[in-house]
Amino acid sequence: MAQTKLVIFDCDGVLVDSEPLAALAYTRVYAKHGLEITTDLITRCVGMKQEDIIARIEDMTGHVLPPNASSELWPEIRQLFSERLKPTNGIVTFLEGSMFPRCVASSSSLERINSSLALTGLSNFFGQAIFSSSMVKHGKPAPDIFLHAADKMNTPAGSCIVIEDSPLGVQGAVAAGMTTIGYVGGGHSYQGHAQRLSAAGAAAICSNWIDVQEKLSILQSGHELEAQL
Repeated sequence: MAQTKLVIFDCDGVLVDSEPLAALAYTRVYAKHGLEITTDLITRCVGMKQEDIIARIEDMTGHVLPPNASSELWPEIRQLFSERLKPTNGIVTFLEGSMFPRCVASSSSLERINSSLALTGLSNFFGQAIFSSSMVKHGKPAPDIFLHAADKMNTPAGSCIVIEDSPLGVQGAVAAGMTTIGYVGGGHSYQGHAQRLSAAGAAAICSNWIDVQEKLSILQSGHELEAQL
């Protein structure tokens, strides 16, 4: 029998449908300081740590967030999350019917991950198996967070399957030597999203959790996925 593989879930855009809300929060905070950015711009930063998103916005627009203003982002995001955050469609049923070992590896802060999982009723599915990029030196697309998660879960990198919604996350997982499934079922998905994930190295693309379950069953049985794109 094939060895059961560890499944590593990204949080934002995979477990919880948070990316549109986070993008709105960024536009609101920047607007408070007279800086206009669009939610589309934030979409290009999906998968990054907050400090890297701020740096990317500065590179793309020239807008420099005033000192200490970055501390306003999480309260704005937290308020929107408390009002509107939902789990991605079908994830609860998927997790209830799954017995494989699993953990979360996200670019968000540990506080934000825990808050997101608690608000959406997903906390009990992961317990303490939650890892943040704040725990490692380099964020995605570096492989650090995935290798850290695998190490803490006592699993070789080659026995891990990652479910990611961002090209940067897919790149990081592939660099870690892990099989990756690209997920495009979140509210922030866009035309060309699947193609970008495939180009980044995703072994399969799924738009719903039924499809993810099918792909995981193939991988857990020791077989490889057929190229989709």
